[in-house]
Amino acid sequence: MNAQTYLAYDYPLLNMFWTMLLIFLWIMWFVLLFRVIGDIFRDDGLSGWAKTGWLAFCLLLPFLGVFVYVVARGKNMGRRETEHALARQEEFNAYIRRTASEGQRSSVDELARLSEIREQGAITDEEFRRAKELVLSGHGPADHAGRAPATTSTSAH
Repeated sequence: MNAQTYLAYDYPLLNMFWTMLLIFLWIMWFVLLFRVIGDIFRDDGLSGWAKTGWLAFCLLLPFLGVFVYVVARGKNMGRRETEHALARQEEFNAYIRRTASEGQRSSVDELARLSEIREQGAITDEEFRRAKELVLSGHGPADHAGRAPATTSTSAH
């Protein structure tokens, strides 16, 4: 029983803070390493061989490789990250617009379509007026895309 036992009070408070700092820095090091590796793959300006060289440098000599990469190419890392985030946001916005408008025509589109039909002479001004009222009230052809506006005709048979 010569093994020395350490109790909680044998580990000074300053050593605990020092250990926590080292663990924090170790985690931050991995975050930086993964950001550098992600930036290597994201950069379209690098050729395949350049990406391979930087990746090998960062993996074989991680501290030196990341330090040299940040010094040599770190200036544009933020720009590339921002461009990538903006591109993702624009793709997301386009998807939302495309999904939200699928199968539905806006009232502006319907009015433009009605105007074209009237200019072609397919409907009269009175039919155009009634169809326009229906579209603007929300009960018109925008709800029934592809159908002609309903009109009542009083013709004698």
